[in-house]
Amino acid sequence: MDLGQYFIKDYTGAGFVLFGAAHLGTLAVIVLLNLLLLRFRGASEATRQKVRWGLAIMIWTAEASWHIWNLAIGTWTIQTMLPLHMCSVLIWLTGFMLIFKNYSIYEFVYFLGIGGALQALLTPDVGIYGFPHFRYFQTFFSHGLLVTAGIYMTAVEGFRPTWKSILRIFAIANVYMVIIYFVNTAIGSNYLMINGKPPMATIMDLLPAWPWYIPWLEVIALVTCILLYIPFIIKDWRTKPATT
Repeated sequence: MDLGQYFIKDYTGAGFVLFGAAHLGTLAVIVLLNLLLLRFRGASEATRQKVRWGLAIMIWTAEASWHIWNLAIGTWTIQTMLPLHMCSVLIWLTGFMLIFKNYSIYEFVYFLGIGGALQALLTPDVGIYGFPHFRYFQTFFSHGLLVTAGIYMTAVEGFRPTWKSILRIFAIANVYMVIIYFVNTAIGSNYLMINGKPPMATIMDLLPAWPWYIPWLEVIALVTCILLYIPFIIKDWRTKPATT
């Protein structure tokens, strides 16, 4: 078997099928991984530290391999491969969050990381690269670990966001978007899809033309954050002392 065929640029194998057997099977594996990690609740700090280091190394390795592969096939450019997309930034920061148990990074990983990565897992942008091509595995591995890291820090390490977390991440994310807009203008890129809609079909096709789709993206992000915060609303309501 020629394993090199699973790393080539012009892949001729089976293409990706949305919600096909491979896609659903991969999602099931990611769910199973998160369930298995719950067994570390109550484990010693030394054990949990090893788990965090393991997750950090895996997510960094997955992202680094993505850059190495693009360099190898000649598609690495500053217009497309700088770590400026939200998921790319958070993947690198997630490693530091896991190692140092950094709460400030956790807030972003929980809301923007999980929210963005879930979209990437449900509707991945893998083009012609279906299972078992490297690009397929890399996409699901890196985004799956981004979701797992946020869930692990919440369910095992006991971290939790607050309403103020949402305000903080929205304030900082909007400043970041303005900065990236000018970076895009300077180098001819479209990081964060802030300078225009992407060429491939996405949910953004349902939104108005530039720049009016940007406020709608903000609304979608806000709704996503609120949905992710609902478990904590329920928890706080259940543990709220009864008043007489």
